[in-house]
Amino acid sequence: MVVNFHGAYKPSGLRRKFPNVLTREALIEFEYNGWTDSVSPEHHNILPYNRMFTGPMDYIPGTTRNSTKYSFLKPANFPMGQGTRAHAMALFVILNSPMTMLPDSPSNYYRELECTDFLAGIPVEWDETTLLKGKIGRYTILGRRAGDEWFVGAITDWDPRTFSLNTHFLNKGNYQVDIISDEINADTRAKDYKRSTLYIQNGDDIKLNMVSGGGWVARFIPLK
Repeated sequence: MVVNFHGAYKPSGLRRKFPNVLTREALIEFEYNGWTDSVSPEHHNILPYNRMFTGPMDYIPGTTRNSTKYSFLKPANFPMGQGTRAHAMALFVILNSPMTMLPDSPSNYYRELECTDFLAGIPVEWDETTLLKGKIGRYTILGRRAGDEWFVGAITDWDPRTFSLNTHFLNKGNYQVDIISDEINADTRAKDYKRSTLYIQNGDDIKLNMVSGGGWVARFIPLK
């Protein structure tokens, strides 16, 4: 039996003797969007530096109901997430939980198969984790390796940001990079995203453009 403690206190070492305790809530997470605006992009940029430091957390990322700062509403039985589609999907990489749940109705993910297929390819167990860039409460760029593939998630607060990501963390070789990023209208229509593919060598720079509440997520697949 594996366990997810929902509505519990923060981790205090129980998993050391009981590794079947995979994750727990113990945080302000997605469902709070039904009655508060506390679960903001700023909040998402605080979690990796405090709550996640103590152990896995059941945030339930990856909503398809995305909002800008000014379009956010609080329908209790049908919550929406603050930030863009790319931001919501990047949380799958940035926030760690070996048992990850989705917050929306299954019909949402059937309608959004391009995003669903991308999320389905993100592991929940990792061999290596590295913070590439970050400032608490403002922005986070986090890389995780599973086997010979890397995944990078990037999120910003309500301020738009542009970064140059150097891929020095990759092993030597050529890579296919599958990307979900903010599309041109994402700052006014948060669901607007772009899926693209790059081909790079390790050490190349990749430009990241994130709108207000935006994000960026990529899968780096080594080419034989």
